[in-house]
This record gives sequence, C-alpha cells and structure tokens, in this order.
Amino acid sequence: MHPAIPDEFLDLMAEKFRMLADPTRLAILRALMGGERNVSRVVEETGRNQANVSKHLKMLADAGLVARRKEGLQVFYRVDDPLVERLCKLVCETIVQEAEQEVERHRTLLSGWSKASP
Repeated sequence: MHPAIPDEFLDLMAEKFRMLADPTRLAILRALMGGERNVSRVVEETGRNQANVSKHLKMLADAGLVARRKEGLQVFYRVDDPLVERLCKLVCETIVQEAEQEVERHRTLLSGWSKASP
C-alpha cells in the first residue's frame, strides 16, 4: 500500500499541476527541454508572441520549474525541476499507449464487421 499523501502537500501538488496545465507553458517547457534558451529563441520555437512567452516564463520561474540566468541584456532560461521532463515523458507514454489500445479496439471492431457483412 502506498503511503498517504499528507494534506500539506495537496496545495503544493496542485500548484505544480496548474503550471503544467497550460498549452503555452508546456510549449515553453518543451523548448527548454532542448537546453537553455533566451526569450527570443523560445518565442521562435513556440510560435507564441514575446509578451505571452515572457509572462509564462515568469510564472514558471516563480513556481520553481525553470531557472533564469542573466548575461548582459539577455536572460536565459532552463528547466530547473527534474519532475518536468519525467512527468511529460510519463504522460506522453500513456497517451501513446492509450492510442495504441484504441487502434486495436477499432481494428477488432472492423475485423468483426468485415466477417459479418455479406
């Protein structure tokens, strides 16, 4: 049996999930999983506008999911929480597994249909 999650953890967990529940923030994190990036490169890789990317980078940094480093006038960001990549990989693997199961269900359905039709 797994140990119970303490009540004190629930708000902290919810905040991490909130940060990961936005497609723009996920796109930013995906870009940063490729290594450290400045804002311009994140904008380029995500296709989002600069103001939106900057706003979300600040949120991610405040939540401790990304770290920032200033070099002259440039600010560089990187993923700073190992949970991000592990969780994204786990979710993606689950999505692929569910899709494969769905394809197999459809294949079985179609196979049954072709046998039943004249």
